[in-house]
Amino acid sequence: MTTDGQNQALRLSRPLEELVQQIRWDDQGLVPAIVQDAQSREVLMLAYMNKESLGKSLESGQTWFWSRSRSELWNKGATSGNTQQIRSLSYDCDGDTLLMLVDRNGPACHTGEDTCFYRTAAELEGSTGLARERFEVLAELERLIGERYKERPEGAYTTYLFEKGIDKILKKVGEETAESIIAAKNGDNDELRLEVSDLIYHLLVLLRERDLPLDDIMAELERRHERPRRD
Repeated sequence: MTTDGQNQALRLSRPLEELVQQIRWDDQGLVPAIVQDAQSREVLMLAYMNKESLGKSLESGQTWFWSRSRSELWNKGATSGNTQQIRSLSYDCDGDTLLMLVDRNGPACHTGEDTCFYRTAAELEGSTGLARERFEVLAELERLIGERYKERPEGAYTTYLFEKGIDKILKKVGEETAESIIAAKNGDNDELRLEVSDLIYHLLVLLRERDLPLDDIMAELERRHERPRRD
């Protein structure tokens, strides 16, 4: 999911000075920081932070790191525009590794790949996409729809829907819902698979048009699941 470039304030669990004391900095005053996509949970990159870059990250809401090769601070995406908006920052049980969940504006890797870990070295024989989260494709589709919403590339179907507006989007949601019902009624699972896929896509377009993140839907489902059952 992309952000609109507006930095949001991060709420610290403790003062920055106390947080710095909880982290085990190495001999060079650095700590590794793992960056993970907040939507898909895909690991995007690993970089290093010092105390100053940590402070800048928490203050700005965007990721700042220390470049060991250039010996200088760098703001991820300052040149390319592929910034990362921090959702949360955690540290492990030993205090020697940071973990940041982020919303990303574009690819994380300088090669143009979504993640720096795009080269597979080994995988369980016979597995099909074992490394991908079960619903990662939904997060990726939501991110792509978000890009279409902002950039409006000419000729893209998603651009067409956004330019036509809410009435057109709702009409398509209704059509795909009806077609899914017909496919299910006819007992045609192949057709049902296709129609439900179309329906989910148009629902994600609708959520983007209404500025309602998929995370909010998942959180609502989680709340319902946690409610005590009444027999």
